[in-house]
Amino acid sequence: MIEIQVTITNTSGLHARPAAQFVQKAAAFKSKVKIAANNKVADGKSILAVMSMGLKQNTQITITTEGEDEKECSKALEDMIKSKFGEE
Repeated sequence: MIEIQVTITNTSGLHARPAAQFVQKAAAFKSKVKIAANNKVADGKSILAVMSMGLKQNTQITITTEGEDEKECSKALEDMIKSKFGEE
């Protein structure tokens, strides 16, 4: 199991498009993905769960990956968030 902390830095937070990108990227891996922030935990492979988190700019989240490709998965998700989902 790998746990990383990353801050949502894109201006509009994890709204529909970046949430969909996150879920698609997470779904490409076999590992389980969880997102935790603001005392909530969500399945990182569920668009509804990710959207319901209401993650805004400057929110620090914890991403937990667990499975055979957890290292690659956590790195890919972290890189996507740090790139601001290509929005800026």
